[in-house]
Amino acid sequence: MTAIRLYVDADACPVKDEIYRVAERHGVSVSVVAGGYIRVPDHPLIERIAAGPGMDAADDWIAERAGNTDIVITADIPLASRCVKAGAGVIAPNGKPFTEQSIGMTLAVRNLMTDLRASGEVTGGPRSFQPRDRSAFLSALDQAIRRIQRACAAQQG
Repeated sequence: MTAIRLYVDADACPVKDEIYRVAERHGVSVSVVAGGYIRVPDHPLIERIAAGPGMDAADDWIAERAGNTDIVITADIPLASRCVKAGAGVIAPNGKPFTEQSIGMTLAVRNLMTDLRASGEVTGGPRSFQPRDRSAFLSALDQAIRRIQRACAAQQG
């Protein structure tokens, strides 16, 4: 069976502990990627990647490796777009999946808001992370892993 790997854009990820628990339950490897050092549990399924100090070093590292049996956890919309195009499953920490159908509009709205903020418009930021987001994330991650497991089993069977 093809190995599933979770790639975590870790610098501002509020659900790392949940990712570790789900990964352990499913026996799935996790690459925790950050620009520099980040603490991770000492577990054989979890690897720490210090991608380097460049502005998009962690994003580039993930995007170069993510493929169709991988799941990327990120709130970074440009990274999500790159990974969706590579065939990876992508989930935001609030549980929102990024898909081929949704990523174009999501990226367009993100770019519009960036332009508005650059012109001095006060737009506010994303809403704060809520306990229900954690629950939605856990459900979305579990579903994504099971979907990939079923697809891999079907290919082999």
